[in-house]
Amino acid sequence: MPNYYFREMWTPLRWIGIRFYRDDRDRLWMKKGKQRRQLVRSSESENTES
Repeated sequence: MPNYYFREMWTPLRWIGIRFYRDDRDRLWMKKGKQRRQLVRSSESENTES
């Protein structure tokens, strides 16, 4: 299922075209210019096995 809810996190890198986003599952995404968003980091709950 695709993610529909992203919120942009403001950083000074935005001035040169690099933007960071958080999705509804608290994962970190990065976007450079007109490229697609790339997953940078998953949330801690997804990385641990129970």
